[in-house]
Amino acid sequence: MSPVPLCSAVRTSLVLILLVSCGCSSVKTTNTARSSVEQMLISNAVDQSLDKINFHPFAGHKVFLEEKYIDCVDKAYVIGSIRHRLLHVGCKLVDKVDDAEIVLEPRSGTVGTTNSDSYVGIPEITLPGMMTLPEVRVATKTKQVGVAKIGIAAYDAKSRTSLGEGGVTLAQSDDTNISVFGIGPYQKGTIRNEVIHSTSGKAGITRDRLPVEVAFSTPAPADVLEAPAAKEAKVQYTSVEEPAAEDAPEAAAELPDETPASPSDKPSWAE
Repeated sequence: MSPVPLCSAVRTSLVLILLVSCGCSSVKTTNTARSSVEQMLISNAVDQSLDKINFHPFAGHKVFLEEKYIDCVDKAYVIGSIRHRLLHVGCKLVDKVDDAEIVLEPRSGTVGTTNSDSYVGIPEITLPGMMTLPEVRVATKTKQVGVAKIGIAAYDAKSRTSLGEGGVTLAQSDDTNISVFGIGPYQKGTIRNEVIHSTSGKAGITRDRLPVEVAFSTPAPADVLEAPAAKEAKVQYTSVEEPAAEDAPEAAAELPDETPASPSDKPSWAE
């Protein structure tokens, strides 16, 4: 037997052993209505999109945020993120358009996700005689993408004139997972970068922590919490009240006149 077929057989055997002995992995996406990756994709794309907008020209002004043109998934996060950025630059948010100096109208064009799967290997093959060769994946790649397209316009609340051209901002987030021979996944993308940036260095330091044991205090008695009832104020006099007009003679009789008579009041015979 020639050595060439022997080497070829050995190589084939090694490849088969490697394929049989390689591991396999699966990613559990979620146990809730929406996966955390999907929510992170959307919030990351929204943040990137709003980071491209300069809100500083509105600093110090009263701004009314019109929300009716935002109609998308995670609407509350989009509106809350815009309000946060307005407050961050020093805007004064008002609840009524009549109290505002500037009206801001954001609108949602696209806020959503998509995904794609690809692999390198042999697809499942069905042979005659009810025999099927299983699918063999040497390397797999799963990619999820989030997209946020947000438009925005601003105008003067009194004159109804436009404050600049406004515009549309577009951003994309992604999460890519690669597995080789079932080993992995190896993650990359904007989601991984955000998680690392937000959980390492100074961002990973715990600033405050709630107690791990739950304990409560007994409330104070009601009679201690209640303030004493205010007594009715009464006017107190430090001098004797003057008698009424009809009681004046009686009062004069009761109170003898102790004022000595002046020399001019003495009768002529007393002199």
